[in-house]
Amino acid sequence: MTKRGAVPVGKAMIIRAVAVIIALIVCAVITGLTTGINPIEVYSSIISGAFGSARKTWITLQDVSILLIISLSLTIAFRMRFWNIGGEGQVLMGGLGTAACMICLGDKLPNAVVMICMLISSLVLGAFWGFIPALCKAIWNTNETLSTLMMNYIATQLVLFFTILWEVPKGSGKIGIINQNSHAGWLPQLFGSKYLLPIVVAVLVTAFVYVYIKYTKHGYEIRVVGESPKTSIYVGINVKKVFIRTMILSGALCGLVGLLLVGGINHTLTSTISDGRGFTAVLVSWMAQFNPFAMILTSFIIVFMDRGAGEIATRFDLNQSFGDILTGIILFFIIGCEFFINYEIHIRRKNHSGSKGV
Repeated sequence: MTKRGAVPVGKAMIIRAVAVIIALIVCAVITGLTTGINPIEVYSSIISGAFGSARKTWITLQDVSILLIISLSLTIAFRMRFWNIGGEGQVLMGGLGTAACMICLGDKLPNAVVMICMLISSLVLGAFWGFIPALCKAIWNTNETLSTLMMNYIATQLVLFFTILWEVPKGSGKIGIINQNSHAGWLPQLFGSKYLLPIVVAVLVTAFVYVYIKYTKHGYEIRVVGESPKTSIYVGINVKKVFIRTMILSGALCGLVGLLLVGGINHTLTSTISDGRGFTAVLVSWMAQFNPFAMILTSFIIVFMDRGAGEIATRFDLNQSFGDILTGIILFFIIGCEFFINYEIHIRRKNHSGSKGV
């Protein structure tokens, strides 16, 4: 086995396509053996679950956008080998700041001012939640994987605390729709569509992250720190400063997602509003090899399969877990094929003289 050099894009895409085809065949066999359902009908329901109607299509694109923004946020940190596993908590804190402005300022300030406060608070709280583990890493060299992960649980408990504080009605254990009558703090609909805003924001964030990492001085420092911290120190880069600055940006972008979820999509706050996307985004980023544009495809694949899994459970009266199993198998093959893209396998055989040949 030897490591390949640069693999042509066409050859890499062929390997990935073969992996997907094999995964679909394996899923078809498993489906037929375990349920007796025609696999073609199952695949058809997956497509129907994501694109079966105009509303389903918009929701799919909206979900892709939310997952993509979180993935891009984490990728900024991942590029400097700072493993930010705290996207979930940073999204929650952004949502908490948004909900606080909607509840406390919704009937006291003009709607435009409330929205500005929501934007600032979501960015600041998300950035602060990224700043804390970065500061600990810079001062005490703590393990950022553990610290960012633990921050998720603190954020969850804070959201649960304020959920009880703001619950409506009292004793219900939930906030309910915030400002349902006045719509104070509800983000505007673009061109009359309630699904379009997250999509537009995702496009802008994708372009921003690509330009920031590839063409700016800060992006250059991030790449150098990620490739070799010792080299970055040698050339005069302040590694600690880069850690803190980058994590502030990463957390702020995650906080922006909290703003979109609370102010634009759900209009409420719960401890599960992120729905695990802060962790799923780690997979999206790794599958795309930290390429912002490739993340569009990986985000789409995961959301497409997730919505398809729900359709399978509904249409065939199966457990939701069965669709998740199919999703897992397909993702396993997609991730596994990267091994064959990066490495070349040589099979050694013994010749008639007893020596080994390739």
